[in-house]
Amino acid sequence: MNEKVRGKVLKYGDNINTDIISPPQYMEYSIAEAAKYAMSAIDPDFASKIQKGDIMVAGANFGSGSSRETSPLTLKYLGVGAIVAKFFARIFYRNAINVGIPVIECVEVDKIREGDSIEIDLAEGMITNVTRNEKYKCSAIPPHILELINDGGLVPYLKKSVKIN
Repeated sequence: MNEKVRGKVLKYGDNINTDIISPPQYMEYSIAEAAKYAMSAIDPDFASKIQKGDIMVAGANFGSGSSRETSPLTLKYLGVGAIVAKFFARIFYRNAINVGIPVIECVEVDKIREGDSIEIDLAEGMITNVTRNEKYKCSAIPPHILELINDGGLVPYLKKSVKIN
């Protein structure tokens, strides 16, 4: 089971809502098309600069707003390896897990900078800032949720786990 995620940080502030993550004017587009506009309200280059495995780090209240799944789906499509925030809106938090994105709460996100390389031990609840040689305590992901994430989200997990006659 993959318990560690390592990547370069893209850093954002507080109150990044679902309209910022996935602008509503592109909701009718395919996820691949809508992903081109992810975060464009505050970072017009987000979709072109994010690399597979990069880690989004934000302040408080990440994912507030509507419960639409397009927000975590576009981030997954773009290759986001994990999202770390002080705390998440609960619906976004669960939607992200359901599509297979690890979401980690950490009160010390202000110490992490844009471009830092970090490694998250998802099972232990520890972030290592490789760039700054610092460690931060964070939320751990329980084994059953980690398995769901490693399977690619809820649907693949259920397909693997549930045998229908």
